[in-house]
This record gives sequence, C-alpha cells and structure tokens, in this order.
Amino acid sequence: MEVEIMATIKENYLVKKRNVLNEIRSNSMTLQELRFFSIYLSKINPLDISTRIVRFPIDDFKAIMELGRINIDYMKTVTNSLLSKVVNIPTERGGYTGFQLFKCCKIDINDNAEWYIEIDAHDEALPLMFEFKDKFFSYQLWNALRLKSSNQLRMYEILKQYEKIGIRILSIEELRNLLGIDKKEYPRFDNFKNRVLDACQQALAENTDIKFTYEPYGKKGKGGKILFLKFIIQKNKDYKDQLSLDRFIEQNKEIEKELEEPEGLYNKRIKFLCEACNNEFSENEIIVLYNLMLEYLPYSIISEDLKCYDYLMHKYDEMKMRAEKTKISHRFAYLKSLIGTE
Repeated sequence: MEVEIMATIKENYLVKKRNVLNEIRSNSMTLQELRFFSIYLSKINPLDISTRIVRFPIDDFKAIMELGRINIDYMKTVTNSLLSKVVNIPTERGGYTGFQLFKCCKIDINDNAEWYIEIDAHDEALPLMFEFKDKFFSYQLWNALRLKSSNQLRMYEILKQYEKIGIRILSIEELRNLLGIDKKEYPRFDNFKNRVLDACQQALAENTDIKFTYEPYGKKGKGGKILFLKFIIQKNKDYKDQLSLDRFIEQNKEIEKELEEPEGLYNKRIKFLCEACNNEFSENEIIVLYNLMLEYLPYSIISEDLKCYDYLMHKYDEMKMRAEKTKISHRFAYLKSLIGTE
C-alpha cells in the first residue's frame, strides 16, 4: 500500500503558480505551450532556484508538444515561439513591466548519443516561479494533461485559484481577457455560452478535480445583455483516472505512430483546405481552422482530406450566406466561430 501511495505522489507532479501569473491574458499561448509551461512548473522546485533549468529527452518534448515527425529546423520554430512568450505584470501605479518567460533553449546530444532539449527561465521571470511564500495556488499536473483546448486549461486554472473560496465573479470582459478570447470571437452570448462556458464545464467535470456551475450575476446591460457571471466551484470526485506525465507522453507517442504522415502531406492538406475557402485566407489562418477541426471533429472526418474539405467548404458557404443578410466585419473570426457547431 505504501509503495502505491509513493508511486502516485511521484507520478502526479505538483504545479505551483503565483496568482499574479494566473491573472495574465493568455491569447499568445497555444494549448501545447500552456501545457508545457505547467509541466515546467511541476518539474522545478520553487524553493530552489538552481532547478530553473529543465531537461527533456527530445522524443518526450515532441510528444508533449504534439509535434509528430519534424526536423531540427521546425524544432527551432517551436522553441523560438516558446522563447518569445512575454508576460506583462501590472505595477501599483497602473503601468506594467513586460518580460519573457524563458531566456534560453538548447537542443543537443548527450554523452549517450541521445537528443535532448533544455530550457531555462528568464531572470526577470524568476520571482514569479521561485521563492514565493504566499498568494499562489497549486494543482496536480494530471489535471492539465487531460484537457483538450487552451480554453479548458485556462478555465481550470482561473477557477482552481478560487477553489477554497468556492465562488468567483467575473465580468464577461474579464473572462474573455483571461481566456485570451477576442471580442470578435463568439460575439453573441449564446455562442460564447455553448462553445466556451458549456464546453469547459463538461470538460472539467469529466477530467479534473473540480467542477463548476455558473449563472448571470448583478445588473444587466442594455437590452438585457449579461455583463457578469458567478461561478460556483466544487470539488469533483467523479473525474476519470489520474494520468501520469509518463503515461501522457507514451499515449501521445502511440498516437503519433498511428497518425504519422509522410513529409509534405500536411502542407498539401493545408493548401487543399485553402481552396475550400476560395483562397480567401492565408495558410496560417487555415492552420488555425484545421487545428480547431482536429479539436472538435470526429476522427472519421479529420482522417480524410475530402471530408475535411467538404466540412470547411460547408462552413465557408454558411458564412457567405450570413454575409448576404448582414455585414460581417471580420470574416475569419466569424468562420472560426462556426467550426464545431452543428
């Protein structure tokens, strides 16, 4: 019995995160980057600054970031994106201090001829990660590993911070800011409710150690517009089995083997999907749409190029029909909001 308990403690790393770091807009970080940051925080010792450098076997890093088959040049793109992440910490007088989370990333081969990646926190970010004694919250890493979108992971952290209080009241504007959702995305509350609030509510109830309900709070705006939400946060005993970091990495490696694609096929798929939208959007925008399709659609659709094409073309036509009736100022944001809806 004691051996089992110790194994569980070892597998389920603890993430300790300062409150101020949790109150920062997260729109610049993908799900994989948010997940990686949680793993980084779980691997350091906040009481020992000498643990600031964290090393991963390269295959583990690729599995964590869901990269599949890539070369060193693309790995540079991924790591440079991590190094570019900037946080803006508010000052007492209303200003802010901006700096990067990480300052150095090294990819090399060790004495055993094994590739590894090593990442080091930025000096300015150290006070956010080390030697803090109060105003922080913590959670076991497995909660972050099971969530499938950046909205879900951020919602978990936003509410986990207030778990002991049991209630958190946020304006819609504040919540959008914390989640990194632009005002142009899901402009109607019913869309925001279905795609974000309800989706996160279900995901947290099924996969994490907390669950929540929510309701409108306080005065409403013009035309009955909901301005504030009250979240009721509870412990959750009905989540799925805990997932260790090692098992998470192994699962992703297994998925990579099943979905492994020849080099160049991914790029061809993106170009093909550009045509589904009459080449109106850039390849980078199509990649965003494709990643959403991977997140929301069944494997029976995403596994076939033609089905992906037909699905996206249908959503594009839906957007055009809407545009004939009313002006759509930001067509890409509107199309993005349609992905995953019935």
